Amino acid sequence: MIDNVISKILSSLFAFSSLGFSQPNIIVLYSDDAGYADFGFQPNCAADMKKLTPNIDRIAKEGARFSNAYMAGSVCSPSRAGLMTGRYQQRFGYDNNLPPGFQSGLELKEKFGVKYLKGLGYTTGLVGKWHLGYPGKYHPNKRGFDWFYGLLQGSRPYYEMPNPSAHRVIQENGKITKEDGYVTDRFGDAACRFIRGNKDAPFFLFVSFTSPHGPLQPKPGDAKRVAHIDQKRRAGYAGLIVSLDDNVGKVLDCLKAEDLEENTIILFTNDNGGQTSTGANNAPLQGKKGTLWEGGVRVPWAMKWKGKIPAGSVIDQPVIALDLLPTFVEAAGGKVPLDWSLDGRSFLALLDGKLKTTSVVDVPRPLFWRQGGSGGPRAMREGKWKIVHDRKAGDEPALFDLSQDIGEARDLAKENGEVLKAMLGKLNVWEKQLEAPRWGPGASGKNSKKK
Repeated sequence: MIDNVISKILSSLFAFSSLGFSQPNIIVLYSDDAGYADFGFQPNCAADMKKLTPNIDRIAKEGARFSNAYMAGSVCSPSRAGLMTGRYQQRFGYDNNLPPGFQSGLELKEKFGVKYLKGLGYTTGLVGKWHLGYPGKYHPNKRGFDWFYGLLQGSRPYYEMPNPSAHRVIQENGKITKEDGYVTDRFGDAACRFIRGNKDAPFFLFVSFTSPHGPLQPKPGDAKRVAHIDQKRRAGYAGLIVSLDDNVGKVLDCLKAEDLEENTIILFTNDNGGQTSTGANNAPLQGKKGTLWEGGVRVPWAMKWKGKIPAGSVIDQPVIALDLLPTFVEAAGGKVPLDWSLDGRSFLALLDGKLKTTSVVDVPRPLFWRQGGSGGPRAMREGKWKIVHDRKAGDEPALFDLSQDIGEARDLAKENGEVLKAMLGKLNVWEKQLEAPRWGPGASGKNSKKK
């Protein structure tokens, strides 16, 4: 009943048919644990990966590359929570990864962006990894997705499992599917099935690949394609990347075949920094998945919208995954109600390359990170400056000038005490607005209980 009311409210915010407005389809292609330097469209792409991602590179070549793009979390589950809601996930106790089988999930009072889009007439689909709640009330179909084909947990093997658990089996709207085929291929095929089945009306599709998250199980043919890589772990990881790229290509080709390419926004990005322990390369960034250094939160990001985004453009203004929800709603012609208190803001004005410096999008704003509660690491970026404060390790706050030092190698805190003080003041104010983690490191006794 509440969802119906929300839908009616949101529906009242647009009237495109009378204006002849063509709402774009929206597709998010989301990889898992990939390295910052592991895609050909990145200017710092590692030499061994240069030619392995031609399909993903097409998105940047035919659209834009974002050079300062971030996730709101440095691990899988929190980053998804922020992206889906447009709000810092720490506001509702989501600092840490959701443990397997945990009887809770993303706070039920939080509103998912897909519900905004459903109110604007969109059909919504999720393919792949969920990782935002296991009990029935947290299921994707209960959070605004019309169709779900994927797994509830954070990872699984790429090949058939003899007896997969309820959270690792691939399901379709709650129904268990047969263990048949390579997982990345299954997700690519499912994405195309959704596109073909919903091509006559606007749709939103989130394709949450598990690749290249471990285990390192490339197909034999893909392993041969990366035989030039001598290091075994790196080669296994690269084999997962080429399969990911093949299936991104499958989705792009499907859009073209169905004559949908002209009116579809396509975004490719990654859920957090690369996991170096499974072979990812984050150069020139310091850190990796699970840290708040640039290597833990800065991600590859390419976006295509034919006729709207100039081909081969580069967008340097910082963006964060929290911005996707308001950007997509605005692109669809809607307006997010102010009382939904989003932390993200639309960057639609950046996309056509004609941004004026007076635009609100171009005004520097603080970006914040925290994990593990009030005693854990935290970070903040504002303009060129970034603070990294690892309270868990007992470190003093460090200050870096990212315009000169993207690798965060030189701590400038002592030379810029006033900058540090002002930024810490803002970081402290933000942190006072947050809830203690509901599970994992930093959880209070009250919040750590299973719900």
